[in-house]
Amino acid sequence: MLTVAEARVRILAGLRPLGSEQVAVSEGLGRVLAEDVAARVTQPPAAVSAMDGYAVRAADVAVVPARLTLIGEVPAGSSFAGRVGPGETVRIFTGAPLPAGADTIVIQEDVDAAAPTITVREGAAPGTYVRPAGLDFAAGEPGLAKGRRLTARDIGLAAAMNWPWLRVTRRPRVAILATGDEVVMPGEPIAPSQIVSSNGLALAAFVTACGGEPLPLGIVADDRAALAAMAEGARGADLLVTTGGASVGDHDLVRSALGDQGLELDFWRIAMRPGKPLLFGRLGTTPVLGLPGNPVSSLVCATIFLKPALDLMLGLPPADAAPRTARLGCDLASNDRRQDYLRARLTRDAAGRLVATPFPVQDSSMLTRLAWADCLVLRAPLAPPARAGDEVEIIELGGGSPAI
Repeated sequence: MLTVAEARVRILAGLRPLGSEQVAVSEGLGRVLAEDVAARVTQPPAAVSAMDGYAVRAADVAVVPARLTLIGEVPAGSSFAGRVGPGETVRIFTGAPLPAGADTIVIQEDVDAAAPTITVREGAAPGTYVRPAGLDFAAGEPGLAKGRRLTARDIGLAAAMNWPWLRVTRRPRVAILATGDEVVMPGEPIAPSQIVSSNGLALAAFVTACGGEPLPLGIVADDRAALAAMAEGARGADLLVTTGGASVGDHDLVRSALGDQGLELDFWRIAMRPGKPLLFGRLGTTPVLGLPGNPVSSLVCATIFLKPALDLMLGLPPADAAPRTARLGCDLASNDRRQDYLRARLTRDAAGRLVATPFPVQDSSMLTRLAWADCLVLRAPLAPPARAGDEVEIIELGGGSPAI
């Protein structure tokens, strides 16, 4: 059996970043930039006031109280056509351009106004409450780099830089095919020998969260001809993901049925738990990732193998399988020959360090434990017993949506 690391390398080796497309900046959240974004304007375009108050010459308010003559006002979005001379001032509002001749702002709280005379009680040094032109960015300056997954903050910056459209990597189209006589969709009548299907829906949500476009093909019965016919729906997809039918014996339908259609098998077993019966190959030009039928195994394998594949297609660096560490919250027995992924809760100890506590029962049929888990604790093959407080590697299970 392949190790997890070997399987990841072989899956990613044949994948490439996809082409790009143009989207409105309002539709860019979560998309991956296919080209750099530089400022098309200068922000602010001119020196502007950072506060409501009065535009003055600093020399005129060096000694206070100072009495100045009000010669006009300038709201945001407007400008003052004249010039502030000695002993003069202009009423100004936040965001309005600084009038010619003025070099500082006196806030309105430090002024007694009895138009046309303004009495300044607190002076202000040159540049006080003035935002100079280009304080945020100047035209031509870099803003967002190619390969960045766009957050809400990035959308705001791109819009401020005057980009109505953005070029982003095309979403990977992922065909999803679930197999099994025993599964029915939620809400359908359930026979005594059947269970409610969750894999297809969970994987579609997973693909969406990772930035892909799921193409659900439905559920196909454990029949070779039916599976081969349903797989035709994957033509044109960037990736075909199957779930179930990848194990040994009479249920080994994916290998046999797709083999009749020309599946070139790379591997079909890996040394991990949960998720040993994982398959990878190509059906024509379409990569095929066959996930286990067990819902927990399917989603854990999606986290370890499908997410980095989608990241690569999107032009992102594939996520590390074990990017963080935590303190173990309980004792663990020695491990066998398979790499183990234990569902666990995350807390913090008195020192603020992360503590990962695996659930006491790790049966792969228990989807509740995966839904409740904050992370997966990694256990290497043949790992010796571990004690509470030992450092362990973890994979955090985030929601997948881009944060602000």
